[in-house]
Amino acid sequence: MEVEEDTSWNGVEHTGEEAIDVDELRVMYCAADSFQQYPRLAHYQTTHLRRQSFYSLPQAHLRLLSSPPFNYLETLSKVDDCIDSNAELSRAIFKAALSNFNLGVPDEKSRTATDTLKIPDEWAGCAKNGDVDKARSTIRQFYRDWSAEGKRERDVCFRNVFKVVEQEQKRLKEGEKLRVLVPGAGLGRLVFELFLRGCIAEGNEISYHQLLASSYILNCCERAGQYEVFPWVHGFSNHRTRRDQFRGYKVPDVHCMSETMRVQEETGRVGEMSMTAADFLCEYAKEENAGAFDVVAAVFFLDTAPNLIRYLDVIYGCLKPGGVLVNFGPLLWHFEGVMPNKSENQAHMSGGDDMTGIAEPGNFELTDEEVMELVTKVGFVVESRETGVEAPYIHDTESMLQTVYRASTWVARKPVIKADTS
Repeated sequence: MEVEEDTSWNGVEHTGEEAIDVDELRVMYCAADSFQQYPRLAHYQTTHLRRQSFYSLPQAHLRLLSSPPFNYLETLSKVDDCIDSNAELSRAIFKAALSNFNLGVPDEKSRTATDTLKIPDEWAGCAKNGDVDKARSTIRQFYRDWSAEGKRERDVCFRNVFKVVEQEQKRLKEGEKLRVLVPGAGLGRLVFELFLRGCIAEGNEISYHQLLASSYILNCCERAGQYEVFPWVHGFSNHRTRRDQFRGYKVPDVHCMSETMRVQEETGRVGEMSMTAADFLCEYAKEENAGAFDVVAAVFFLDTAPNLIRYLDVIYGCLKPGGVLVNFGPLLWHFEGVMPNKSENQAHMSGGDDMTGIAEPGNFELTDEEVMELVTKVGFVVESRETGVEAPYIHDTESMLQTVYRASTWVARKPVIKADTS
């Protein structure tokens, strides 16, 4: 399904005015290469090193654990099988990235019809361990965003968004469609669900790991349940039974093209869908985005801000008068403890108080109550608020360790005429 047919980015719009620079190209190739390297590094870190440690045990202990009921070596073999299953999805994302994002070059040594492209030699093996960790995390995230079992997590944080969208759609004139922005769109599930509900849904994402994966699942995946992912297989702690570690989940739970056609036939209400690859602050502070959206749906997003004032100002600016910000999430401040590096950040600054994006220096953290005060100071009018909403996130319900956010969700409207907040 082509969600942005006029671009070779297959559903992702690159918003830079000039050609992609070397630094951005490096990030793109590292992300793509990390999906290719995932199985190698996952096998090494998860089972190879454990086998080495296992064979270092005293012989009596080794024999005991090799036998029933432990069968530890069989366990490691099963882990390898699960990693191989995850790798089927990982390799599919990699192959799609080479063609859809114009990252590949012809592979003259290929002996198969499916591997006709490769990463250019100068970028081969560029992904570091941290990049591959992000690929592994992305594979795990498919459980939350694109499995039937992950629906419980999605319902908790999408529910208020859908409620607001339904209410705002009633305000529209005949034939109009609600324009909704989803910053930090991740693997694109919320964007897709809003599209199915008749919205002009625009996702924004800065992570190329997320962009490559979402582009594949939205545009290239051939059928529902095409892959089986094993999100808990990389860790050996807090499993009640070995069976729990080996739970697999079919993804995606829906085939996007088939679901689109079904909803179109039944309701005639599907909208439009696109993704932008850009720094949220830089892209949506642009003049062409001023007053462009009816709704901004911030789900597990606001706490990614080093400077929340910047986020709220940009959201306020890109909303139409009377537009709505609906928020859901905890306050796990992503930049907590990050010390400013003036020399590094100066390259991103144009001087003074100009908008330069998420890389600008300076950060702070607020409490939930202080966030609400700041929302009103920016100029929003808070219409509803609920706190303490239990919100799991890629949550293993069978684990002996249970961690669940108690999130805050609220709706704030941009007044038609901005009130004096001084």
